Amino acid sequence: MKAAVFYGKNDLRVEERDIPEIGRNDVLVRVHACGICGTDVHIFCGDEGAAPTPENTVLGHEFAGEVVKVGADVKSVTAGDKVCVDPNKLCGGCEFCRRGIGHFCTDITGIGTTVDGGFAEYCAVPASQVYKVADSLSFEQAAMTEPVSCCLHGIELCNIKCGDTVAVIGCGMIGLIMLQLARLSGAANIIAIEPIKEKRKQALKLGTDIALDSKTDNIPEILEKQGLEQIDVVIECVGRPETIEQAIALAGKYSTVMMFGLTKPDAEISVKPFEIFKKEITLKSSYINPYTFPAAIKLIESGKLDVSSMIYKTEPLTELPNILADGKRRGAGKYIITM
Repeated sequence: MKAAVFYGKNDLRVEERDIPEIGRNDVLVRVHACGICGTDVHIFCGDEGAAPTPENTVLGHEFAGEVVKVGADVKSVTAGDKVCVDPNKLCGGCEFCRRGIGHFCTDITGIGTTVDGGFAEYCAVPASQVYKVADSLSFEQAAMTEPVSCCLHGIELCNIKCGDTVAVIGCGMIGLIMLQLARLSGAANIIAIEPIKEKRKQALKLGTDIALDSKTDNIPEILEKQGLEQIDVVIECVGRPETIEQAIALAGKYSTVMMFGLTKPDAEISVKPFEIFKKEITLKSSYINPYTFPAAIKLIESGKLDVSSMIYKTEPLTELPNILADGKRRGAGKYIITM
């Protein structure tokens, strides 16, 4: 089979590998779609994602496909089922798992980050990580379950109340999911902040009330004129120090700032504690996707969450190294690798 193997910084090779064997409790998935995530970019560039990635690992953790083979003890799925995969396998026995905060598991397995993942024609995964999806979903839609599950954890931590004003900074795939979830959570006013015109248009189509250009608009002045200066929740989806600082500056009194975008490990921000004090801002972050996969599937299947219109392009596996190496190309939108 063909697989995209990580060998180190800026070194990802598409090569031939044997189809993996499965154990009694595993499932062999014929991968049809796998999304390119910001974490894949961090790993490719030599940075750490949610966990260190060993060399000689097949990347890819946002994937869906068809079950082609099941282990002897697997009862939950059968050959032919359309499935998506939760890439974070918890040990179940450590202190954090036993406390119900398993995303901090001390022995977590990351499919596509610490062990072989979905940028391959086949992937062997534990049956516990496989979820059946409706046949009506495309494989590309099903592959979006993992990022939606991460966004659900983040949106829950935002504690959005009915009637709140919410600002989303960055309208890439994550930002577009977040603004939809904010609306579903009861936000009355949603502000999208994004420098790329096409992405602002997409945000408006998906339900944001106002879309502002972060490069040319005087955002505080515009919001004041429209009576939207009291922002209750700011969700930062870029992962840059300057946009995190912007989020804090825009946040209103008694507000929450969600630092959702993944920064480089050594990134630092400048914070004025007095500003935090005066506005009583709560700073939060969100780590992976604990226990949110089933809800993500239900939202996508219901049609209440649009995950299709934000997919910019599908490409073959052979293009993956080129896309990861080209920041301008990635900036155009969400890529899905199809096999």
